[in-house]
Amino acid sequence: MPDDTSTRAGGVGARIQEIRTLRDLTLRELAAKCHVSPSMLSRIESGSRVPSEQVVAAVARALSVSVSVLHGQPYIEQLRRDQLDRLIAPLSNALDDWGIPPEDDDPAPRSLSELQDVINHVRQLRTDSEYADLAELTPALLSELSHATQLYTVAGRDRELAHWLQAEAALGAFSVAYKFGYMDLARLALCRMAMAAAQSGDPRQVAAERLKRAQLSTEGPSMERGLRLVAQALRDLDDDGTPQTRAVRGGLLLKGGQLSALLGDKDGSQAHLGEAEGMAREIGETNHYMLVFGPTNVAQHAVAAAGDRDEHAEALSIAKEIRVPVNYPAARHGQLLIDKARSQALSARLDDALESLEKAREVSPLQTRYHPSTRQTVGVLLRARPRASSHLLAFSRWSGV
Repeated sequence: MPDDTSTRAGGVGARIQEIRTLRDLTLRELAAKCHVSPSMLSRIESGSRVPSEQVVAAVARALSVSVSVLHGQPYIEQLRRDQLDRLIAPLSNALDDWGIPPEDDDPAPRSLSELQDVINHVRQLRTDSEYADLAELTPALLSELSHATQLYTVAGRDRELAHWLQAEAALGAFSVAYKFGYMDLARLALCRMAMAAAQSGDPRQVAAERLKRAQLSTEGPSMERGLRLVAQALRDLDDDGTPQTRAVRGGLLLKGGQLSALLGDKDGSQAHLGEAEGMAREIGETNHYMLVFGPTNVAQHAVAAAGDRDEHAEALSIAKEIRVPVNYPAARHGQLLIDKARSQALSARLDDALESLEKAREVSPLQTRYHPSTRQTVGVLLRARPRASSHLLAFSRWSGV
């Protein structure tokens, strides 16, 4: 049976065909721009083949659209069913109100130490993949921190701390927008983060914003720009030997490895990952600036990079050796399971793939439900059997396929 996620209205293959037609490109012309064969592109458009993320990225660049457009994100109807769409407007309004003076009767913000406790809670929600709760909390927090930054006008530690906290809150807003597929809102959150980070007195915060901006480049037609951002951030952030700085630098190296893999540069990807691996062995498992870094995350990036290159046997070989630590962040664990499921499905290990997706749902349900790779993998599983099991059909309905 055809892949429902590619053939139904709004599927990846259908969107590629629709936008290709709007661009007045023949199938052969688009295939040449993407450096894939016309027959492969034809099978992708018809839904008889699921494209790797590397191919999706190449098609997006050739069509001058974002990857999220081809994936159909955000999933508006599903967000409405889950009553999550109501959380987006307050988040957008809070980011729009950035820097606007408070009303005279607005309550005074809490102390910086109290606000720092709230930011620690924001970090924990993100670590635990609790994006709905994070979306509920963030708008009011952004408004309160905007008020706080306007009270600390004299240069000094308190002023820098207020902006540092503001940057962390904006990063939390980015996480919500990105996970739910609102890429324009994610970009706005990063613009706000950049403004705050520049006044935080913390060069690591500046580098973290550039890393996330490089991450957004994976959604658009200019991933090369993301690689330049990574290189710039690594140049500007001196390695002072502290775990915090090395973790941010490690995160930048991982992002460089991912972008290189999506651009088809295997040597560049492995060079970035190799340097990150050496750094991770030195500092161990860390979680600074909402950036998880350590041996486990390096290994799972290698799994994803191999999968992006369609080298699924290698991806599964790496994944087999990973031992997820106790208290490993749910968002990262869920991502590992989603990437593993993709490679299992495309290696005809269908039951294993569904099992991995089920585990991902247990670990990080919202992330799994709204992840485009989940939908593509479910599509592979549905297409692979003439009659889907009740178990697979139930998961398909839950994931919105």
